[in-house]
Amino acid sequence: MLSFWIGYFADLIIGDPYWMPHPIRLIGKLIENMEHVLRREKQDERALRRSGVLLLISVVGITYALAWGILFVAGQISEYFRLAIEALMIYQILATRCLDVETAKVGKHLKKGNIEDARQAIAMLVSRDTEYMEPVDMIRAAVETMTENIVDGIISPMFYIALGGAPLGFAFKAVNTLDSMVGYKNEKYLDFGRASAKFDDVVNFIPARLTALLVIVAAFILKLDYANAYKILKRDKGNHSSPNSPYSEAPAAGALRIQLGGRAWYFGEMSMKPTMGDPLEEPEVQHIEKASRLMYATSFLGLICATLAGTL
Repeated sequence: MLSFWIGYFADLIIGDPYWMPHPIRLIGKLIENMEHVLRREKQDERALRRSGVLLLISVVGITYALAWGILFVAGQISEYFRLAIEALMIYQILATRCLDVETAKVGKHLKKGNIEDARQAIAMLVSRDTEYMEPVDMIRAAVETMTENIVDGIISPMFYIALGGAPLGFAFKAVNTLDSMVGYKNEKYLDFGRASAKFDDVVNFIPARLTALLVIVAAFILKLDYANAYKILKRDKGNHSSPNSPYSEAPAAGALRIQLGGRAWYFGEMSMKPTMGDPLEEPEVQHIEKASRLMYATSFLGLICATLAGTL
């Protein structure tokens, strides 16, 4: 588990510099190329779904095989070299520091009164329209983004790394990247991306529920409202289109004593999303900072749990 700890702390210290090549981009390129190979003109619904299953199997299989092969070759050279390579892989899989850096930009701009810069920062994180957002909407969106991604950016990768090392961690990231690229419920991807979207829900199912427990424990440690976190989790865990995301968002909303969800704009029209939490406090920049501390504490608890699981 030494490589796990080295990779985790490397992520906290270094993050994801923009200049550094990232393997997730390579997975994205693989998905694009495989889509061109597997997708054909005038495919019916069944054919598109079969092609989508082949896409899922091929991308995840290739990703796992490459990661396993690299570690195998590294191990033939030296066990220390293998440890260093796996630590590098784990560092690249985890996204704790990146989540903090990108969401913190929103808070920093709002503190300075740079509303347009804050809108540009939040536009990099969400798919909804940002030009209509007021500061409170941007704060809420930043907290939602950070807390939602605790699952697929931190705890789920840790879960699979503990089960199968960096290769299984990368296989999970391949599933996650597939979902983000082809898992849309639109005309183009409804059938072709169906397998990827459904499988992403499956692989995040257990980690999401573990995350809920970790968030509540982290809230207790940080002296946030852990009792309210538990209450909101029980009450609002069904208030989301995703079967997994509310398991981190709902307890976080409770711990921070704010309400997430609500109004959002898509294609120029406002819609009302289901809410999680009660508006006990008005969302302010400090809530982004509290959410960040909650995320870091949850990630460290996840590291401890993964280490214990890996030693069994």
